[in-house]
Amino acid sequence: MQLTDFKTVAANYKVIFFDAFGVLKNSEGLLPGIEHTFDWLKENGKDFYVLTNDASRSPQELAESYYKKNLYAIPPERIISSGMLAREYLDLKVSSGTVAYLGTEKSAHYLETTGLKTLPISQVDLKDVADINALVLLDDEGFDWNTDITKTVNLLRKRNIPVIVANTDSTYPVSKTRIAIAIGAVARMIESIVGKQFIQFGKPDAQLFMFAYERLENATHISKRDVLMVGDTLRTDILGGNKFGLDTALVLTGNTQPQDAEVLIRSTGIIPTYVCKSVVIR
Repeated sequence: MQLTDFKTVAANYKVIFFDAFGVLKNSEGLLPGIEHTFDWLKENGKDFYVLTNDASRSPQELAESYYKKNLYAIPPERIISSGMLAREYLDLKVSSGTVAYLGTEKSAHYLETTGLKTLPISQVDLKDVADINALVLLDDEGFDWNTDITKTVNLLRKRNIPVIVANTDSTYPVSKTRIAIAIGAVARMIESIVGKQFIQFGKPDAQLFMFAYERLENATHISKRDVLMVGDTLRTDILGGNKFGLDTALVLTGNTQPQDAEVLIRSTGIIPTYVCKSVVIR
């Protein structure tokens, strides 16, 4: 497996799509020196977006999380979250009533902007659910994993409503050696229990890439050949980018560790265009 310098790779593209966790930051904070990468992008006229499956916070709050770490190069308008697609779906498909959700109050930002009434699962009364017209799974925190997941299952047994999964990730790293269960895994468990198929947004599905690409296309008429997708996970970032027709760069600073990369690429058949040690430009 040949490693390619990220700066050499990025020089060939007009736009870079970055994953966030494992690419720009990890469980310990921002990657040391990541600010130099964004300085280089600006100096060389490169456009960028951060594409994330994190629907736990609004783009404004996600941007502020970078500001608090003294990285000011990523404003809210450069962050595209899978939660934004969930909101767009509700705007188009659910015109009235209440949207129930699993997640935190912060994650419910994506629902409250639709003009619909929102209600956390914990406050749902299963004896009075006629007004609930959709359910959104946003985040793995903000609810009781026992009582509220059970209540979710019973709500879906009573109401035939669309269920939107705003984050398809199964896990996320909390340290170099530990992971936590993400809402995508919870969604798949509930799917198997109720025997229904949910509407999924986030990488590797094409909608998130299309959402980002349409913003570029409307503004600057960029070809897919001009866009590079950078991520740390083969099954989401790289697979999604490949399926959408983008060149992809796998970085070894997150879910895919250097000692595992070649074996994982061979075993999954998911082949990145490039493999880079990191996106940090020195």
